[in-house]
Amino acid sequence: MTEEPRTTIDIQKLITQHPAEVAEVISQLPDEEAVDLLHRLFQRRKAASTLGEMEPEEAARLFISLSRNEKVQIIERMYPDDAVDLLEELPDEMVEELLARLDRQESEELSELLNYPQDTAGGLMSPDIVTIPVDGNSQETIDRLRSIADAETVYYLYVVDHDRKLVGVLTLKDLVFAPPDRPIADIVYRDVVKLPVDMDAEEVANIFDKYNYLALPVVDGENRLLGIVTVDDVMDQMREETTEDFLRMAGIPAGEEHPLEEVPSSVKKRLPWMMANIFFNLVAVIGVAVFEESIAQVAFLAVLMPIVSDMGGNVAMQAMSVVIRGIAVGQVAWSQVMLVLRKELMVGFINGAVLGLQLSIITYVWRGNIYLGLVAAMALWLNTVLATMIGAFFPFIMKKLGFDPAMMSGAIITTITDLCGFFMFLGLATMFLHHIV
Repeated sequence: MTEEPRTTIDIQKLITQHPAEVAEVISQLPDEEAVDLLHRLFQRRKAASTLGEMEPEEAARLFISLSRNEKVQIIERMYPDDAVDLLEELPDEMVEELLARLDRQESEELSELLNYPQDTAGGLMSPDIVTIPVDGNSQETIDRLRSIADAETVYYLYVVDHDRKLVGVLTLKDLVFAPPDRPIADIVYRDVVKLPVDMDAEEVANIFDKYNYLALPVVDGENRLLGIVTVDDVMDQMREETTEDFLRMAGIPAGEEHPLEEVPSSVKKRLPWMMANIFFNLVAVIGVAVFEESIAQVAFLAVLMPIVSDMGGNVAMQAMSVVIRGIAVGQVAWSQVMLVLRKELMVGFINGAVLGLQLSIITYVWRGNIYLGLVAAMALWLNTVLATMIGAFFPFIMKKLGFDPAMMSGAIITTITDLCGFFMFLGLATMFLHHIV
């Protein structure tokens, strides 16, 4: 068996490209070739920026194969927030070893960042910020900026007092155009939008969306400046959360799975939920079994049942998707739950009436029985109204209980709407059985 030819990479051309483009090239290579390319990029001091542009899980998978010396130097060269994202995907013993080999200040900085949950402002922030003292003047501040070797961003200058408490913010434009002897205290903007270190990432994203800032300061409970969150970090986090929600709604509770992930890992993530789904479906089947005699007398009921139940699941998913998105982007909150339910009630009422009329006409044309058509119409109408309300209400409940609203989708919602649809349709059919036999 012949080996597949290795991909030829022009390393000289590659290192002139943006790290994001280099990361895209590496992502398309087999792991062995990707690691080999990382070795070569490391020699040209390009590996750290490239790994920082990759998805943390993918970067960690390749990072593990590097030498100990390469790992340490790459962590040292990465921005702290990117380094933390990578470290969080590594085994605990490897993280401890790497931190032990860094210089004390950097190790303590990364260790502190690792303590913040990923989905909070603290988990998103970078400690690389430019601070200036409130008691200086414009010229002193400009001289200070020239002496700064590196910082992740210099969008804004953050003014602090002697205790590092945030006083305000200053733009480079305000600083440059101010007279050299102008006190910083006179030109600082004190009404600052700031992020508590424990603020949820979704709330952080909503604030960025509202104010359109490129970066925002993060403070602790005593208003001490801890770092900044930049808009690119928020976009990365929101993209990741959107992907997780999509996978959870598709029945993967873990919220993450790589398309090329190992088969055992994928089975482990998917199978338990599908096994639980069997039990959910059994509940609906038991509900159908109650009306076994009615189905035996009118077999055509079995033809219409899936239509009524499936439409309930579809309209519930529509309502749930709208509400989940509304919660995620801050359009609605728990205080507005009744307004949302009132709106969805009207939507379900109108849609159910139209869909019911459509099904009744189809049933009458097919079977020539007006009563069967009316039963189908009434069941579909009632189930549509109920399913719409269920789909709109459950995300609020999940959010109120502290869970991801997307986890309430799929099998559970489908089971509830199926059960309701079966009971409504078969119950009405049983009541009018002497008319439709």
